[in-house]
Amino acid sequence: MTSQDAQLSQERPTSIRFLVLALSCGTSWYLYLHRYAFALIKPTLVEEYGLGKDDLGLLDLCFSVTYSVFQFPAGVIADVAGAHIFLGVVIILSSIALAMHAIPNVTMLAVARALFGTAQAGAFSSVSRITRIWFPSSSRTMAQGLAGVAFGRIGGMSSNLVLAALLIGYFGLDWRIGIFIIAGGGLLHGLLHLMLFRNSPREHSWTNDSEVELIGDNEPPPSNEPKVGLLDRIRNTNTNKRALVNLAFLNAASTFSTIADNIYSAWIPLFLFEEYKLEFKEMGIYSALPLLGGAIGGACSGFINDWLIRATGNRRWTRSLIGCIGKCGAAAILGVALLYRDSPYVFCSILLFVKIFADSSLSTRWGTVTDISGNATASVFAFNNAVAGVGAMVAPIVYGFVSESFGWTPTFLIACGAYVLCGLSWLMVDCTIQLFPDPFAEEDGIEDHGPDK
Repeated sequence: MTSQDAQLSQERPTSIRFLVLALSCGTSWYLYLHRYAFALIKPTLVEEYGLGKDDLGLLDLCFSVTYSVFQFPAGVIADVAGAHIFLGVVIILSSIALAMHAIPNVTMLAVARALFGTAQAGAFSSVSRITRIWFPSSSRTMAQGLAGVAFGRIGGMSSNLVLAALLIGYFGLDWRIGIFIIAGGGLLHGLLHLMLFRNSPREHSWTNDSEVELIGDNEPPPSNEPKVGLLDRIRNTNTNKRALVNLAFLNAASTFSTIADNIYSAWIPLFLFEEYKLEFKEMGIYSALPLLGGAIGGACSGFINDWLIRATGNRRWTRSLIGCIGKCGAAAILGVALLYRDSPYVFCSILLFVKIFADSSLSTRWGTVTDISGNATASVFAFNNAVAGVGAMVAPIVYGFVSESFGWTPTFLIACGAYVLCGLSWLMVDCTIQLFPDPFAEEDGIEDHGPDK
């Protein structure tokens, strides 16, 4: 060992990866703070514009269509160009689109919803790529649970508490002023991301060689050769049918999860307003409880995934069983919650536990995408989200029609069924069947126990 090597081995690693984690958590927080705002202003839109729940479902569809259509192109861009400039621009554009919701015109509201979906389409595929590049595999699912799930749910909860309960309910601000305030915060975060983030540890001037070595070589070295995305890799890789079938089951799990989740992101505040006649202050507090459960489930699941994989040495069944137990458990608890519809406090408190179980599978989904996708993480993540977008398009139409025509209990029962189908799909997902081999993956000492081993 040379003196220079000895000096490097003794050098304390910098901690810029935790700054990156904080930025990613902040991004997730703002994305959901903004996304859940529309559900909170629905009661006001009903009063101001005379809209029915079916009309509100169509406005949700404007978001879902563009969010799904632009997922895959955005993921490819994130893989090719990196998440630095792309994600910063996406955050800023998403904030501008949110501010456009305040324009007092139904047509412009539909345009704002479509632009909002377009902007947010590339965000989480970029965050997925960030967690892969900036964290070693031994702690990656923990980072994904925090940045991808927990802080997203905290952002949705904060939307209920900050926009509904505080700005509108407590301070009595017009909802449009509240929208402008949270949109302005998003603009500032986008600028902060552009200033402080870089695409990889080796590109960041604040990281030292020890931290780069600690993280591992999760990205190929810079090259003059053009990078390729998912479609090019499928054309140039002997991808076997089993890998594609495996991806299809993951897509199915994500689609059913999206259908169930839409009831929280789009309908709970209106349900509380209609069913219990709650004002904004109470509605914001009660509707925040399920999202608190989601944050707990997402954060804990990330740690549990990493711990169980190390403890059992079995990555495949750790991922699948956490996904299955989480979703089927959520279905069972949601069925119990419907027995306590008389009290909004009891009902929403039980929904907290529904979301603890339901969102425990989301960290697993992020980890599974990383496991199977090699260096095309953003592309595969975006493709999976694009397919799941079918659920995001179907759910608001179905929920709007069913709640308008048959009431809220059948609406929640549809979510129960979606949870069960999602859980069963997880039993068929094998995270050890790689869609693309990853020559840059680090060895973590885990036996995958997949069928090819």
